[in-house]
Amino acid sequence: MSEHRRKPPQSRGRRAAGSSGRRAAPPPGGHRGETSAFGNEGPEGPPGGRAGSRRAPQGGGRRRAAGGAAALGAGGAAAALPAGRSGRRRAPEMPEKKRLIDYPRAGKYGAWRWIPSWKQWLAAAVACCGMMLGMVGLAYAMVDVPDQNIAAKQQKNVYHWADGTQMVVAGGGEFNRQNIPLEQMPTHLQEAVIVAENHTFRDDSGVDPVGIARAVVNMARGGNTQSGSTITQQFVKNNFLTQEQTLERKFKELMISVKVGTQMEKDDILEGYLNTAYFGRGAYGIQAASHAYYGKDAEKLDPSEAAFMTTLLKGPDYYDPAGGTRGEGAAQENLERAADRWAWVLDRRVEVGTLDTSERREYNEFPMPKPPRTATEKAGQIGYLTDLVDGYITANEILTVEDLARGGYQIHTTFDRQKMKEMEDAVKEVMENFDPEEREADRYVQFGGAAVVPKDGAIVALYGGVSATEHFVNNANREDVQVGSTFKPFVLAAALRDGVRDPLKPADQPDDARTPLSPESVYNSENGLLIEYWNGEVWKGEDPDTGEDVELRQNNFEGNEEGEITLRRAMEVSANSPFVQLAMDIGINRVARAAIDAGLREGSLGPHNDSVPSFALGVSTPSAIRMADGYATFAASGEQAEPYSVTRVEDKDGVLYEHETTLKRVFDTAVADNVTNVLADVVENGTGKPAQELGRPVAAKTGTTDDNVSAWFVGYTPHLSTAVGMFRYPQELESGDPDRRFMSMQGTGGVPKVHGSGFPADVWVSFMKEATKDDEKTAFPEARDIGEVWYGAGARSPEPTPVETIEEVEEVEETEEPEPEPEPEPEPEPEPEPEPEPEPSDGDNQGNGGWWTGGNNNGGGGNNGGGGNVTGGETGADGGGETVGETGDDSGADEGTTDQPSGGQGAILGRNSGGTG
Repeated sequence: MSEHRRKPPQSRGRRAAGSSGRRAAPPPGGHRGETSAFGNEGPEGPPGGRAGSRRAPQGGGRRRAAGGAAALGAGGAAAALPAGRSGRRRAPEMPEKKRLIDYPRAGKYGAWRWIPSWKQWLAAAVACCGMMLGMVGLAYAMVDVPDQNIAAKQQKNVYHWADGTQMVVAGGGEFNRQNIPLEQMPTHLQEAVIVAENHTFRDDSGVDPVGIARAVVNMARGGNTQSGSTITQQFVKNNFLTQEQTLERKFKELMISVKVGTQMEKDDILEGYLNTAYFGRGAYGIQAASHAYYGKDAEKLDPSEAAFMTTLLKGPDYYDPAGGTRGEGAAQENLERAADRWAWVLDRRVEVGTLDTSERREYNEFPMPKPPRTATEKAGQIGYLTDLVDGYITANEILTVEDLARGGYQIHTTFDRQKMKEMEDAVKEVMENFDPEEREADRYVQFGGAAVVPKDGAIVALYGGVSATEHFVNNANREDVQVGSTFKPFVLAAALRDGVRDPLKPADQPDDARTPLSPESVYNSENGLLIEYWNGEVWKGEDPDTGEDVELRQNNFEGNEEGEITLRRAMEVSANSPFVQLAMDIGINRVARAAIDAGLREGSLGPHNDSVPSFALGVSTPSAIRMADGYATFAASGEQAEPYSVTRVEDKDGVLYEHETTLKRVFDTAVADNVTNVLADVVENGTGKPAQELGRPVAAKTGTTDDNVSAWFVGYTPHLSTAVGMFRYPQELESGDPDRRFMSMQGTGGVPKVHGSGFPADVWVSFMKEATKDDEKTAFPEARDIGEVWYGAGARSPEPTPVETIEEVEEVEETEEPEPEPEPEPEPEPEPEPEPEPEPSDGDNQGNGGWWTGGNNNGGGGNNGGGGNVTGGETGADGGGETVGETGDDSGADEGTTDQPSGGQGAILGRNSGGTG
């Protein structure tokens, strides 16, 4: 090694120069116990022994670079390196001047210079918390607790007719609201509310931070909204804030709740909460709610009733046994939910010690509240209209139930004031035929009806019942009345659009494996027709009584049949067996899809698969509104529009909602127009003849159900679609009463049976004559040919038969020509007597046609289809005569299986004594 490289760094003193000694000298300025550029040095010098002492001035071998850097950084002996070695070692750096905030960090290089130290992180967190606390403190200081009574200053909602004129003022202050002191609220009511809503109420600060945080995070993620979880927070929300679920409103709720919790007594908070909480049925506060549900003051509620009232705080629309704004369809579900919650509240009181076990045993029966009563401003049809509108607004999330109840909105509806009056007048006119005092069968008679505009969906008129203050269920919107044969047009639409399945392929077949049909397709109308699957296998179902497999032999009305008939003719006479087999050939699920596409709600259809052949006969229960809308889709040549009742909603700040009609093509024009064409023939030649009175193009269908428990007439012009249903149902009886069920209409109105072409048709015709009188007499679109002519249910195509016959005849003639000698045998053919046989045959044909037509027109067909003047005439008289004959004219030969209890008596008798001769 050269002399130059071994030259030690210059320094002061001899010790520095003697670096070649066995013991290294300490760096300049080093003292006992101090830290040098080489590390901590003890009283005996640098650590590491002699080897360490030798390495120290040399940079330390393998640790040379580190040691050199340390030496340079410390400005020690390395600072005296000669210029010749400056390229090998970093020049010494001057230490950076200390700053108040050491950022970027001094003495750090690269990314480390920009990464804050833990002290800086900690300082930032403390500063952030301090700022937040300061902001919260500032907000707390600035917020004031508003006057509790401000919640009582509610506004009203104003509902308008379609022409903009005012219909009714409702909402807000119309409800019976009375604030009462806590002393008038029973202790058991208070305790029930506390254990159910906020069991720590008496001890907490009024705020649940965890609940608030959970709600905030949930809303930030776009999840379901959540309300404050303490009684104090609910009180604040009800009294001082809107019901909107936003972060801003949550923050306000938190601030006010904290201040309310420190400034108000717990009893005052509980009193305010129970006086402002919404319990449903338009009742704010426990006093109004007690009257709405039990017809008594709050202080008279017993512990069981109080427990039920507590359940309503979870949401009256889901706990009111009457169904809330969701209607009677939700009643049973609500009742079960309320009963479970009611029992839980009582058990919870026992658990926390506010109810004795012995007293709990006394309350083992659910305290069923009274049926709802509506404000007098909603008498007549008005209450049905406003309830339907409110339901539409909340279902479409335009406003909440609480928003509507607080009021302050201008609500514009689709209802035509004149048409509403015309429909109500039509029902009242027909109701004059019933005398409940004289005839038991006239009791509980009800009608429901609705009219919808095709290509728009606007509900312009409806009939919900005698009055919303007396009959609380809107019959136009209820979904529990079977529609019978008025469902058959949806079966036909499925046949024309989706087609029948290939019998050689599996059940689930795509469109390209199917055969779309023509209305002229032929099916067997045999009474007692054995129903088969699409592939020809006999359908079997389970007998509910024996559990054994049974076949289905589909009956027609009164056992009528007409042999092999077209689907058009089957619709005219409402034959059942062809449509049941047709639906099985299509697939019940496809039939259901056609109905849903037309506008019916899937929830109203019931089970829809190949295990339910009777699905084709209208066992489903869509509402009158939905039936009118479904037929309107055919009137609109296949374009469906959702029914609606609200055109615009406004508040003091302007328009909140405005309806936009959206049309959806669900059927090809040819499909829908062919259905219309067939239904027009029903009016021209079949059970829909009463609609001819309109004197304009009309398409319609009748429907009557098993046991004669309901009857329908549904039809349309190009401008308006209307559905009218009739049934008997004792609505006023308590839920669960065995007599609260649909009753047979046999004998109702003084007629043997009620059919769709009877009283329902009378209402329909009376209304439509007035409602459409100013409309142009627009013709329906011409229906072009569609689909293939299919022969189903055992019907045989006539095409191959003549060919085979001709060939056989020719072959026989050719083979028998050489044998002319036997020809003398025909000479004893003085048997022209068989020629008269065609007469009975003609009579039979006439009869077979006549029992349908006769049943519809003459109440017996004695004259038209009779095999003889005397027999046919007498049978016609027995079957209907002049009295029952007219009944047959209105409602004869209407429907079968679901329609079997319907139809004129003369139809079958005329057929039996005349048709078969």
